[in-house]
Amino acid sequence: MSLSVALQVAQSALAARQTESAVIARNIAGAQDAGYSRKSVVLSQVYSSTGQSGGVRVDGVVRVTDSALYSSLLSSTSVGSSQEAILNGLTRMSETINDTQLEMSPAAMLGELQLSLQNYASDPNNTILAQNVLQSAKDMASTLQSGSATVQEVRANADTDMAGSVRQINNLLGQLEDLNTVIVKGTQSGADVTDALDSRDQILLALSEEIGITTLDRANGDIVVYTDSGVTLFETSARDVRFEPTLVYDATTVGNAVFVDGVPVAGPGAMMPISSGRLHGLAELRDDVAVTYQNQLDEVARGLIEAFAESDQNGGGGPDQAGLFTWPGAPAVPATSTLVAGLAGEIEVNANADPDLGGSLDRIRDGGISDPFDPDYNYNPAGAAGFSDRLQELVSAFDQDRVFDGGVELDPSDTLSGFAASSVSWLESGRKTMTSNVEVQAVILGRTAENLDNKTGVNIDEEMTLLLDIERSYSAATRLISAVDAMFEDLLAAAR
Repeated sequence: MSLSVALQVAQSALAARQTESAVIARNIAGAQDAGYSRKSVVLSQVYSSTGQSGGVRVDGVVRVTDSALYSSLLSSTSVGSSQEAILNGLTRMSETINDTQLEMSPAAMLGELQLSLQNYASDPNNTILAQNVLQSAKDMASTLQSGSATVQEVRANADTDMAGSVRQINNLLGQLEDLNTVIVKGTQSGADVTDALDSRDQILLALSEEIGITTLDRANGDIVVYTDSGVTLFETSARDVRFEPTLVYDATTVGNAVFVDGVPVAGPGAMMPISSGRLHGLAELRDDVAVTYQNQLDEVARGLIEAFAESDQNGGGGPDQAGLFTWPGAPAVPATSTLVAGLAGEIEVNANADPDLGGSLDRIRDGGISDPFDPDYNYNPAGAAGFSDRLQELVSAFDQDRVFDGGVELDPSDTLSGFAASSVSWLESGRKTMTSNVEVQAVILGRTAENLDNKTGVNIDEEMTLLLDIERSYSAATRLISAVDAMFEDLLAAAR
């Protein structure tokens, strides 16, 4: 090896070690930064035209990655955020049943109403017991009304959060477009784009919280992003994600769909529905979970009106009429086994049985609540103070088999009390199941993130060890330069 080649080898070694030292310092500085991946220098051997080794060359800086673990992290994040959104809604709706010890659920209120009727039936002339029945009926109606209001509040909040999620998605897609342009241009020019790649991964991770995604890598560091249902979210440029929020919700309101590049992906009529991400969870809560529970409350209300309906007592064939519990469609009684959307929010105690509103407590015992001036619906035409037949009939109505709407995810053949209890169980079971799912998903997400960090993150001890190795290599290169310098001086001295 000639002295000039030896000097070239030493100089290239110094330059390589200088680059490696800078990268290690960069790793140590970024060790605690979220999403930072370990960087390393790519070196290659330099050969002369004769095939002789001429040192090393820095080909660039790369980062440690694990595409399988990263894809798993994106997926776990999306599933977890979807489940958490649903759980938050279920937890809010569970306030309608409260702690079972507080006996504030519709099922508990039904039990209180039945008990007050039993007590009144044992002493039909007792005004205080009649007043207790009236108050229990009012509490029952109030519980259904407040429950319905809570459910619609949950739906409205979910709709608002969907709008916020869509804004965040569009914002992240805009950032992704800017970073992707930098990465593609930098890769083409040979620049170090590893930090930009880290930033892009963090944006994709944040995006996966909002909507389930898959990615496809292309040449020059380019990337394509799809929803988990296959709709393009980003390809060279960000696609438009649109959603029109609905400001006011009631039981008949149908929320709007979310569109990605003109394709509905969440909400009514979704052609390619997403299956994970916060946006999916919110849409599921707004359009399915909350709606189902609202329907169950509506069926409880319909069952109440049906149970307390008054029938023609004179054999005239008159239709049943709403009694103690009424609704806007009164005096008619809602059709059996047919859901009336929003009925839980509209049910109320008939004013004809409320003394404060000009009614009479005796009508709870005697009937005629639907129309006090129509004798056909009077169960006690003689006005006997000890008449209890009607009260006993109402007590029995709670445990009579009825047919409920089959689309509310409960057994359509049940008693009123049993159906209300099943509704409470459905909500609590859903909440507990989702709580368990969220806990399991959190463990999966945590372990995936930990494994990815172990694979791609920075270990300070390892970096310091590498730094010591580089120091020794640097020292060897300087000694080689010193030796070559001494040889050059000897040659020059001999030439004089």
